[in-house]
Amino acid sequence: MEILSYPFMQRALLAALLTGVIAPAIGTYIVQRRLSLLGDGLGHVAIAGVGLALLTGQAAVPWAVAVCVAGAVAVEILRQRGKATGDVGLAILFYGGLAAGVLMSGIAGQGAAALSQYLFGSLTTVTSSDLWVIVVLAVLVLVPTLGLAPQLFAVSTDEEHARTQGLRTSLYNILIVVLAAVTVTLAMRTVGLLLVSALMVVPVAAAQNLVRGFYAALVAAIAVGVSVTVGGAVGSFYLDTPPGALIVVLAIVVFALSWPFSALLARRRRVAPVLPELVDDDALTLHTEVPEAHPHRHGPDCEHPEIRHGDHTDYVHEGHRHASHGDHYDEH
Repeated sequence: MEILSYPFMQRALLAALLTGVIAPAIGTYIVQRRLSLLGDGLGHVAIAGVGLALLTGQAAVPWAVAVCVAGAVAVEILRQRGKATGDVGLAILFYGGLAAGVLMSGIAGQGAAALSQYLFGSLTTVTSSDLWVIVVLAVLVLVPTLGLAPQLFAVSTDEEHARTQGLRTSLYNILIVVLAAVTVTLAMRTVGLLLVSALMVVPVAAAQNLVRGFYAALVAAIAVGVSVTVGGAVGSFYLDTPPGALIVVLAIVVFALSWPFSALLARRRRVAPVLPELVDDDALTLHTEVPEAHPHRHGPDCEHPEIRHGDHTDYVHEGHRHASHGDHYDEH
């Protein structure tokens, strides 16, 4: 318990714990949207906010939050209106934010070296005021992330289907990128802006190897995130290594160890094909007929095996593969 006798390590461990909860939580939706590099892009925009703070002599976190959120919303609106594709938007985030941050830091007379603690993290230098800001931002991210989980999952998985169900997909998409932007700025003092994307993505990927179902993966991702962040903070104290780098390395190790479990689960859940020569005409007709009213509502954690099929998910139910289509299910 020696490590807890140091106030700076108490603050570091608490900051690491909060980051380990928030980053995988919002990262689950980012991965579902196939925007795994969004965290990197937002991190570079946050650099512009830090550069602006250095130029004006203000605190870095509020400026980083404001600039990062504004950039994320702007790119998402452009994407929704068809003015920019996803990869072009991310490129704008990468290069524009990084260039602006370094430029303003130079004008302020600080140079690129002043950005290093934000680029790579400085967990052990977290002050009491920094910790309070992290706590507030963590609550602001965690409440909608968990409270609106069904809506955010629906929008992230199948935007067109979510729109047919009456969800305001544009608003929820903007909410996701705003929460991601706040998470990035929250984590810039723990793992750093250049490594935060790994903490948002790698624990989620490891969780998807270990469990099936959205909610199970969300809980498992948070558990992995907390384990690697706290473990990395403790390990860096005894090994005298940068905590951000050690946290990411531990996350990658967990992902590598989870890989065999993914293959095992896939083998157990594999659906045996139906051989045409073993099925008579009546049975084949019954299998392919689409009922007007489906007796079961499929979704995350409905306890039926899930199979990725192109851009959607099929659910295996009583030997059938059901795909959601509007207000009914199609047989696949």
